[in-house]
Amino acid sequence: MTQSPVLRVMRLPDADPAIPLPRYVTAGAAGADLCANLAPDDRAAGLTLPPLGRALIPTGLALAIPEGWEAQIRPRSGLALKHGVTLANAPGTIDADYRGPLGVILLNLGDAPFTVGHGDRIAQMVLAPAPQARFDQVDSLEGTARGQGGFGSTGRG
Repeated sequence: MTQSPVLRVMRLPDADPAIPLPRYVTAGAAGADLCANLAPDDRAAGLTLPPLGRALIPTGLALAIPEGWEAQIRPRSGLALKHGVTLANAPGTIDADYRGPLGVILLNLGDAPFTVGHGDRIAQMVLAPAPQARFDQVDSLEGTARGQGGFGSTGRG
């Protein structure tokens, strides 16, 4: 196994220091939980997403991701199953050179309004290697058994 990268995490000025930093809840967890760190005016009541509504939920954090890595922001399966709440851009990609606020775009696909509470676990963050490819233009591509088949062309089941 390769050595784990170190992520430097900075709390933003308005962030509530009582909200935990990203953390792995179990020893085998692939994703670190991200919590909502709502604006001071939203902390008491939370932020309600109507059905089909979406909002950028602040985490109160900024990250320094090591070069050659990315952070993938993924939905929490429990929110998706129980409430129909997912990410509008799953997975979200945080590039190694981004230093701005970390936000999560939540989308309510459920039938009922969903309220995000201050401190709620709203997404998970997975670190992944992110090599950059070199792109070489060619006049033709070598053939494969699949060819140009896509969009379900290999069958069902």
